[in-house]
Amino acid sequence: MSTRQDMSRAAAHRVVVLGSGYAGLAAAIQLSARLKRRESVQVTLVNAQERFTERLRLHLTATGQPLAELSIPELLEGTGARFVRGWVTAVDADAKIVRVDDNRVLYYDTLVYGLGTVADGAAVPGVEEYAYTLDSVEDAASLADRLARLGTGTVVVGGSGLTGIESAAEIAERHPELTVVLLGRQEPGATTTPKVRAYLRAALDRLGVRVRSGIEVVKVLHDSVELAGGEHVTADVVVWTSGTRVSPLAASAGLTVDERGRIVTDTVLRSVSHPDVYAVGDAAAIRQSYGVMHGTCQGGMPTGVHAAVSIVRTLKGRTPKPFRFGYYHTPVSLGRHDAVVQFTHPDGSPRRICLTGRRAVRYKEAVSAAPWPTYGRMKRMPASGAFWPRGGRFTRARDAR
Repeated sequence: MSTRQDMSRAAAHRVVVLGSGYAGLAAAIQLSARLKRRESVQVTLVNAQERFTERLRLHLTATGQPLAELSIPELLEGTGARFVRGWVTAVDADAKIVRVDDNRVLYYDTLVYGLGTVADGAAVPGVEEYAYTLDSVEDAASLADRLARLGTGTVVVGGSGLTGIESAAEIAERHPELTVVLLGRQEPGATTTPKVRAYLRAALDRLGVRVRSGIEVVKVLHDSVELAGGEHVTADVVVWTSGTRVSPLAASAGLTVDERGRIVTDTVLRSVSHPDVYAVGDAAAIRQSYGVMHGTCQGGMPTGVHAAVSIVRTLKGRTPKPFRFGYYHTPVSLGRHDAVVQFTHPDGSPRRICLTGRRAVRYKEAVSAAPWPTYGRMKRMPASGAFWPRGGRFTRARDAR
């Protein structure tokens, strides 16, 4: 390599993206597409695994239905972005250093922090020892193997949110020989309209799922779960879907975080304490007019896109634009042949409109399909375009320039 090339690399603006979930990967691809003609910028994506995890579809893996092998390095081919496989073990936001697997050091000028959430196994005693979670393909595959070997017995799903509903329905449909019990503080679909709640309950009843609402699990044991009040529910398998937590790395790095450990951002998704750090997806506490966003894929990819656009505008000496996001829908699968879609107002509150049955199945499959085609379009996009969500799909928005 010539001296001139050495000097060019040394002077390159280093953008490091941590985490290759829906948000982090969107940020890396958008940056690479927009900066492909700028040799003075180096984009590096760090992730623990080379395979992309479709977290929205892990309940399928948990019931023995394999998902596509989606390779992150293969997706990045031709973009100019560098992939580094390893666990992020420390971040020094003042020195602008990231440590990978403890013994490797990456320096950055701009950081995109997208280390998302995992199941909160520490909140209830016994979860980490005795319960299965759906944090990774490996976790889901382990659960699938256990269910296949169980024969008969009782599966308790702890948590009546969307992941709990989808997991309980999928297990009940694929394993009719098992008794599935769904336990939660709220009834399934608590934030939806009465019509949708009734549909959810009828579908779960049809699948044989036993639903108990107003329940708090206080301990998980090797053969049961203990409820507040002392009652025990027998369980051969416990699947834990109640609550998530973020990595403590952001707080340890000295970044300003909220009560849940999420990085507090300004209107363009920069850390309020360290403006050279952008936070995306579940890792960010992003305030909108209706309150702080809650973590979903629906909002995750747009945050990654917006962070990339903001970085590019800053590098070009322009002022980034505020991030604006409104929710559009809440799709819930109920096995392979049924689903319900609750359309929402931008703040996430339910509208009167919904889809059920086969129409909902087709809709959900369309909007929650593997994001590879979308990322592929991002790679090929012209430098002036961007992809934003509209009606569950991504469209080009010229005002992102």
